[in-house]
Amino acid sequence: MRVGDNAPDFTLKDGDGNDWKLSEQKGKTVVMLFYPADNSPVCTKQMCSVRDHWSDYQATGAEVVGISTDSAASHKGFAEKNDLPLTLLADNKGEVTEKYGVKSWIPNRSARAVVVIDQTGKIAYYKVQALSLFAPSDADILAAVHAAQK
Repeated sequence: MRVGDNAPDFTLKDGDGNDWKLSEQKGKTVVMLFYPADNSPVCTKQMCSVRDHWSDYQATGAEVVGISTDSAASHKGFAEKNDLPLTLLADNKGEVTEKYGVKSWIPNRSARAVVVIDQTGKIAYYKVQALSLFAPSDADILAAVHAAQK
Protein backbone atom coordinates (compact mmCIF):
# COMPACT_ATOMS: atom_id res chain seq x y z
CA MET A 1 0.00 0.00 0.00
CA ARG A 2 1.47 3.33 -1.04
CA VAL A 3 0.47 6.95 -1.39
CA GLY A 4 -1.13 7.36 -4.82
CA ASP A 5 -2.59 3.83 -4.91
CA ASN A 6 -6.33 3.36 -5.33
CA ALA A 7 -7.88 2.61 -1.95
CA PRO A 8 -9.28 -0.94 -1.87
CA ASP A 9 -13.05 -0.90 -1.41
CA PHE A 10 -14.68 -2.64 1.54
CA THR A 11 -17.87 -2.91 3.54
CA LEU A 12 -17.83 -3.22 7.34
CA LYS A 13 -20.48 -3.06 10.06
CA ASP A 14 -20.67 -0.03 12.34
CA GLY A 15 -21.54 -0.18 16.05
CA ASP A 16 -25.26 -0.33 15.21
CA GLY A 17 -24.78 -3.23 12.80
CA ASN A 18 -25.28 -1.08 9.68
CA ASP A 19 -23.12 -1.48 6.58
CA TRP A 20 -20.53 1.23 5.94
CA LYS A 21 -19.08 1.15 2.43
CA LEU A 22 -15.95 2.98 1.38
CA SER A 23 -17.26 3.25 -2.19
CA GLU A 24 -20.18 5.33 -0.91
CA GLN A 25 -17.73 7.96 0.35
CA LYS A 26 -16.45 8.97 -3.12
CA GLY A 27 -16.08 12.72 -3.34
CA LYS A 28 -15.18 12.97 0.36
CA THR A 29 -11.86 12.80 2.12
CA VAL A 30 -11.87 9.72 4.35
CA VAL A 31 -9.72 9.27 7.44
CA MET A 32 -9.32 5.68 8.62
CA LEU A 33 -7.86 5.31 12.10
CA PHE A 34 -6.85 1.69 12.59
CA TYR A 35 -6.31 0.70 16.23
CA PRO A 36 -5.66 -2.58 18.08
CA ALA A 37 -8.51 -2.85 20.61
CA ASP A 38 -11.51 -1.20 22.23
CA ASN A 39 -11.06 -0.26 25.88
CA SER A 40 -7.29 -0.68 25.94
CA PRO A 41 -5.42 2.25 27.55
CA VAL A 42 -3.66 3.70 24.48
CA CYS A 43 -6.60 3.12 22.13
CA THR A 44 -9.00 4.76 24.58
CA LYS A 45 -6.64 7.72 24.90
CA GLN A 46 -6.38 7.98 21.09
CA MET A 47 -10.12 7.83 20.42
CA CYS A 48 -10.87 10.24 23.27
CA SER A 49 -8.33 12.66 21.80
CA VAL A 50 -10.17 12.49 18.48
CA ARG A 51 -13.40 13.17 20.42
CA ASP A 52 -11.79 16.15 22.16
CA HIS A 53 -10.65 17.58 18.80
CA TRP A 54 -13.86 16.61 16.98
CA SER A 55 -14.73 20.16 15.94
CA ASP A 56 -11.34 20.39 14.17
CA TYR A 57 -12.04 17.13 12.33
CA GLN A 58 -15.56 18.24 11.42
CA ALA A 59 -14.23 21.53 10.07
CA THR A 60 -12.32 19.57 7.39
CA GLY A 61 -15.51 17.95 6.09
CA ALA A 62 -13.74 14.57 6.14
CA GLU A 63 -15.45 11.30 7.01
CA VAL A 64 -13.53 9.96 10.04
CA VAL A 65 -13.81 6.31 11.06
CA GLY A 66 -12.05 4.06 13.53
CA ILE A 67 -11.36 0.46 12.53
CA SER A 68 -10.36 -2.49 14.68
CA THR A 69 -10.93 -6.22 14.71
CA ASP A 70 -13.32 -5.93 17.66
CA SER A 71 -17.01 -6.72 17.14
CA ALA A 72 -19.74 -4.21 16.34
CA ALA A 73 -21.20 -4.81 19.83
CA SER A 74 -17.82 -4.04 21.42
CA HIS A 75 -17.56 -0.85 19.35
CA LYS A 76 -21.04 0.23 20.40
CA GLY A 77 -20.19 -0.15 24.10
CA PHE A 78 -16.78 1.51 23.69
CA ALA A 79 -18.30 4.48 21.83
CA GLU A 80 -21.11 4.92 24.37
CA LYS A 81 -18.81 4.60 27.38
CA ASN A 82 -16.44 7.26 26.02
CA ASP A 83 -18.98 9.46 24.18
CA LEU A 84 -17.14 8.96 20.88
CA PRO A 85 -18.60 10.88 17.93
CA LEU A 86 -16.83 8.99 15.17
CA THR A 87 -18.09 5.83 13.49
CA LEU A 88 -16.29 2.67 14.62
CA LEU A 89 -16.12 -0.17 12.11
CA ALA A 90 -15.80 -3.87 12.96
CA ASP A 91 -13.19 -5.73 10.92
CA ASN A 92 -13.95 -9.02 12.71
CA LYS A 93 -12.21 -11.21 10.15
CA GLY A 94 -9.24 -8.85 9.69
CA GLU A 95 -9.87 -8.63 5.95
CA VAL A 96 -9.59 -4.83 5.73
CA THR A 97 -6.61 -4.86 8.07
CA GLU A 98 -4.99 -7.33 5.65
CA LYS A 99 -5.96 -5.37 2.50
CA TYR A 100 -4.43 -2.20 3.90
CA GLY A 101 -1.29 -3.90 5.23
CA VAL A 102 -1.85 -2.86 8.82
CA LYS A 103 -1.67 -6.15 10.69
CA SER A 104 -0.33 -5.90 14.22
CA TRP A 105 2.34 -8.06 15.79
CA ILE A 106 -0.48 -8.89 18.24
CA PRO A 107 -2.36 -11.85 16.72
CA ASN A 108 -5.74 -11.03 15.14
CA ARG A 109 -5.37 -7.29 15.70
CA SER A 110 -4.87 -4.19 13.57
CA ALA A 111 -1.75 -2.14 14.03
CA ARG A 112 -2.15 1.51 14.90
CA ALA A 113 -2.29 3.26 11.53
CA VAL A 114 -3.66 6.33 9.79
CA VAL A 115 -4.85 6.16 6.19
CA VAL A 116 -6.23 9.26 4.47
CA ILE A 117 -8.06 8.79 1.19
CA ASP A 118 -8.63 11.77 -1.07
CA GLN A 119 -11.86 12.68 -2.84
CA THR A 120 -10.88 10.63 -5.92
CA GLY A 121 -10.39 7.43 -3.91
CA LYS A 122 -6.59 7.47 -3.86
CA ILE A 123 -4.45 7.06 -0.78
CA ALA A 124 -3.08 10.49 0.12
CA TYR A 125 -1.46 9.57 3.46
CA TYR A 126 -0.40 6.22 4.86
CA LYS A 127 1.39 5.70 8.15
CA VAL A 128 1.62 2.50 10.14
CA GLN A 129 3.13 2.63 13.60
CA ALA A 130 5.19 -0.47 14.23
CA LEU A 131 5.04 0.14 17.96
CA SER A 132 1.43 0.61 18.99
CA LEU A 133 2.21 2.17 22.36
CA PHE A 134 1.88 5.73 21.09
CA ALA A 135 -1.17 7.27 19.50
CA PRO A 136 -0.75 9.47 16.42
CA SER A 137 -1.17 13.17 17.08
CA ASP A 138 -4.37 14.86 16.03
CA ALA A 139 -2.31 17.73 14.59
CA ASP A 140 -0.47 15.32 12.26
CA ILE A 141 -3.71 13.65 11.17
CA LEU A 142 -5.41 16.98 10.53
CA ALA A 143 -2.38 18.22 8.56
CA ALA A 144 -2.61 15.07 6.40
CA VAL A 145 -6.31 15.73 5.80
CA HIS A 146 -5.65 19.33 4.75
CA ALA A 147 -2.84 18.20 2.43
CA ALA A 148 -5.15 15.61 0.82
CA GLN A 149 -7.73 18.32 0.12
CA LYS A 150 -5.42 20.62 -1.82
